[in-house]
Amino acid sequence: MTDLFSPLTLRGVTLKNRIGVSPMCMYSCRDDGLPTDWHLAHLVSRSVGGAGLIITEASAVVPEGRITPADVGIWSDAHIAPHARIVDAIHATGGVAGIQIAHAGRKASRQPPWGVGAADPSWVCQAPSAEAFEGFAVPHAMTEAEIGATLAAFVEAAKRSVKAGYRFIELHGAHGYLVHQFLSPISNRRNDSWGGDFEGRTRFAREMAAAVRAAIPSDIALGLRISHTDWVEGGWTTEESVELSRRVKALGVDLLDVSSGGLDAGQKIPMGPGYQVPGAEAVKRGADMPVAAVGLITEPKQAQQILADGKADLILLARAVLREPYWPMRAAAELGRVDALHIPPQYDRGWNTLGKWTMDRSIAAPMKTL
Repeated sequence: MTDLFSPLTLRGVTLKNRIGVSPMCMYSCRDDGLPTDWHLAHLVSRSVGGAGLIITEASAVVPEGRITPADVGIWSDAHIAPHARIVDAIHATGGVAGIQIAHAGRKASRQPPWGVGAADPSWVCQAPSAEAFEGFAVPHAMTEAEIGATLAAFVEAAKRSVKAGYRFIELHGAHGYLVHQFLSPISNRRNDSWGGDFEGRTRFAREMAAAVRAAIPSDIALGLRISHTDWVEGGWTTEESVELSRRVKALGVDLLDVSSGGLDAGQKIPMGPGYQVPGAEAVKRGADMPVAAVGLITEPKQAQQILADGKADLILLARAVLREPYWPMRAAAELGRVDALHIPPQYDRGWNTLGKWTMDRSIAAPMKTL
């Protein structure tokens, strides 16, 4: 039986457990895409909390690919050093640092969620077709040259991610952003080789995966996040997700991070605990590859059961670890696995009443001077 605290090896990267932190936008940059002290504190606290994989939020591969002006980026060499600072701190505290690289496509140029409407100043968005997301500006339909330039930008962003020290790179193909826009017939109305049938609509994702895999070292793990369904009639389907997963597995993708929705405002999602797990299970069984499950997974026993039932290989948490950075420690205590999770000695007095923990004294060593 797969245990929540058993290691997981993806290519040359071994996670100490099956608990990961999903990429979550913080909207906390200045208008330069450089990670800040907020990102450092936010991400490192989850590593101290015991998660095996910590994934930095969607990092734009080009400036116009940001959702908002406050998004993290990795479109220039100036971004490498502040990313490396975060990576070093995550690795020093026992986690594996991952990054999600992304392009928002027609869902770019917005204000952060606590604002309303378009960014100010705004910019022209690019997408496969001149089809707007509800209430958003009509995007510019990308030319062949612009598609090629964007694929090249993903490759360069991946190379910078490696220079920054990330050990896991996730390509963002979900939630209605650019890659997903190519996949879905709702947003991709092209009649050339980048649209139309399944082959055309998946071409961008497949070429992106192949190009990034070829550009990064063989020991770096590569993931792809997908929305397994649009939850809309006539949209992208779970069956198509399974077939795409088979294709990208052959191209060197090591993990499918299976989410759903985000492409169309008319989506009808049957929300509930673990509501996206069936999509992860479908991909795992249909493509015979490791998958991450997400979506209202909040309790340790729930997470353990998903793994024990063979529905996923990794549990990625979002809201749960926003509320509780030390969720993995609570999970270890509740599941009787305090033997499996080492805690920082600095926190021993806070956790020693919940079991006989093993302290990881290496975390007590001074970190790099900031």
